[in-house]
Amino acid sequence: MAYNLFVAYDLMSPGQSYDLVRDRIKSLGKYHQFQYSLFYVHTQYSPTEAFNFVSAVMDANDKLAVIDASQGMVSTWDRPPIDEINSIWHMP
Repeated sequence: MAYNLFVAYDLMSPGQSYDLVRDRIKSLGKYHQFQYSLFYVHTQYSPTEAFNFVSAVMDANDKLAVIDASQGMVSTWDRPPIDEINSIWHMP
């Protein structure tokens, strides 16, 4: 089963392994990075599996949210690739 997930994080001091966390999120599947620490991912991982997978490379004091977004649409702002994002969102 495929999932549409939003993944957001805050990395707290000390540590802050941004590249490691972003690479882990990107490896979940097709993705779009909306903001520095907000990603949309189309993945085979359930929300719980994705949470555990990403949090495994985070420090105990970091913050992570994985949100199941089974339906939705994205409108224009700062010129994101709308058609590409929406086509990924509606993949089986």
